[in-house]
Amino acid sequence: PHPSSHPPAPDRHMLDIALFRTDQGGNPELVRESQRRRFADVGLVDKVIELDEQWRKCRTELNHAQRDLNETQNKMKPFYKEKKPVPEELVAAKQAHDAKIAEIQKKEQELIDARDGTLGTIGNIIHDSVHVSDDEEHNPVVTTFGEFKTEPWMLSHVDLIYMAGMADYTKGTEVAGNRGYFLTGPGVMLNQALINYGLNFLQKKDYTAIQTPFFMKQSIMGKVAQLAQFDEELYKVTGEGDDKYLIATSEQPICAFHLNEHVDPKTLPHRLAGSSTCFRKEAGSHGRDQLGIFRVHQFEKIEQFVVCSPEGDESWKEHQRMIDTSEEFYKSLGVPFRTVNIVSGALNDAAAKKFDLEAWFPGSKAHRELVSCSNCTDFQSRRLGTRYGHGKGDGAKLHPHMLNSTLTATERTLCCLVENYQTPTGIRVPDALVPYMNGVAFIPFKLPFPGKVKKGHEIVHHVPTEQELDEVAKGKDGLSAYLEKHQVAKALNDALNKVSKERPADPVAAIAALLAGGGATAADSKGKAEAKAAMERGE
Repeated sequence: PHPSSHPPAPDRHMLDIALFRTDQGGNPELVRESQRRRFADVGLVDKVIELDEQWRKCRTELNHAQRDLNETQNKMKPFYKEKKPVPEELVAAKQAHDAKIAEIQKKEQELIDARDGTLGTIGNIIHDSVHVSDDEEHNPVVTTFGEFKTEPWMLSHVDLIYMAGMADYTKGTEVAGNRGYFLTGPGVMLNQALINYGLNFLQKKDYTAIQTPFFMKQSIMGKVAQLAQFDEELYKVTGEGDDKYLIATSEQPICAFHLNEHVDPKTLPHRLAGSSTCFRKEAGSHGRDQLGIFRVHQFEKIEQFVVCSPEGDESWKEHQRMIDTSEEFYKSLGVPFRTVNIVSGALNDAAAKKFDLEAWFPGSKAHRELVSCSNCTDFQSRRLGTRYGHGKGDGAKLHPHMLNSTLTATERTLCCLVENYQTPTGIRVPDALVPYMNGVAFIPFKLPFPGKVKKGHEIVHHVPTEQELDEVAKGKDGLSAYLEKHQVAKALNDALNKVSKERPADPVAAIAALLAGGGATAADSKGKAEAKAAMERGE
């Protein structure tokens, strides 16, 4: 078969080979212990050490052979200089040296391939704070938010999205095959609202937005993807030029964005907000989540990606900051969740530690993963040839740490939102997303419940009547009328305008004082005095 019909062999240097060399200050027992915690093959460490020792001996032998060749060539130089025939014994000796060097070089390359191939199967060094277990049921819970409650009448996202006219599963399957879908109407708008809200949310956290390519060269994908991903996740694209692979996450092209880069320590950390469509075969998920849009072959995602200093505990501070950011995002959406510390036996090769945020789906009566947040330390940057600093005195032998975290895989988040915000007549839109939905705060059901009602169960969900829609509108209009009656908007605007002109040191206190005094045109003396005092504190 043509070579391109096979996945590329990933580049191998993931762990520093010096870790395996005790004479260079390495600690192979650290790697063995990490393998034990991963419930992986500890014998691979000894195999790497054995192959490395053979390679080092072979390299010494090669150096000696090249020295012998140089000596012979030096003996031949006078004959060349005097344009005399070189003695046959010197010619024969050089030929023998050339043949020996070629033989040793072949052996050396075989040893390098064997050693690095084995090295590439060993995972990153696991952090001591990771719980040792090979059962994800034992993932320690580190954070919870909200209540994990449900009601008998609640439906799953599969039915809710269909009833609200947010997606067409049937046409999607006809056109795109298994797990295909069309987002439609409010589904498109809510999905886009999540994308835009996510990007704005990260921008306020000092992230720089980056929209990535949707495919990567085969040779570059081999540097950022694990070998198993080529079989279970990645789609290959053939056509003009070299074969390419569709990305499974924007983490992959963002990693490659730093290929062979020398990162100036003074510029770190680099915080990037990746925006992309992602493509996954989901071959390892056969039979799971077959219905709906929770687990699909194509989806949108907003990703956190950080490049930071390898020194001290900087990357661990960034790791905590990233999961805190994801938690704050879902709190802002009013979604109950728990954050878990993934057990050692369930970590992928690149991660030294990983948090998962598992949101509560009340209709499905289950927690489902929405966020994975990993610190990969220098595992990826070493493979990419990304250096920390420029010169010897600037840490040129160090590699920056790379971290990644989902903010939102929007179709999954959409599934979660419709379950948490369902009502008998439709889906409420979270307050944080209403401005991104052109003010739409409610998505009414358009279609009746599609399935058979089980005996003893009652489906309360239904297409709302005109009267029910009027009541929803009246509730919204009633609030508007209440705010207008009490001139809340005017009072706020007057106070904000006054504060923007005066610029007090404590603007919140100044606004509170102005409002407590009846707005920026307060009538009572106490309110005026408080407002004046707050303003004066800023002078």
